[in-house]
Amino acid sequence: MAQSCSRSRWTPLSIAAIVLGFVVWWPIGIAVLAYILWGGSVDGAVNDAWNRVRTPRSSGNRAFDDYKEQTLKRLEEEQDAFADFVEKLRAARDREEFERFMAERGKA
Repeated sequence: MAQSCSRSRWTPLSIAAIVLGFVVWWPIGIAVLAYILWGGSVDGAVNDAWNRVRTPRSSGNRAFDDYKEQTLKRLEEEQDAFADFVEKLRAARDREEFERFMAERGKA
């Protein structure tokens, strides 16, 4: 059981972190190696950091936080609608170009 746990720590990302640490400054490489050997996971640390960045922080004002959440949701919906609109435009342009090609090919 402990062997499979230790193997799961040696991912390509953890090896790259060790190598990069030694390239940048050797104490960083030793620190990353020690972190992994003592049970840490570079992948887990990266995921935790990414989740902290993506998690919206509270401003302390509940009304503002609600407004911000609603505005972000509305913007995401508008972005999705715009992406659909652009896709329809591309499909129409492709259809028009194909029909023009077929018409010119039929004349020749």
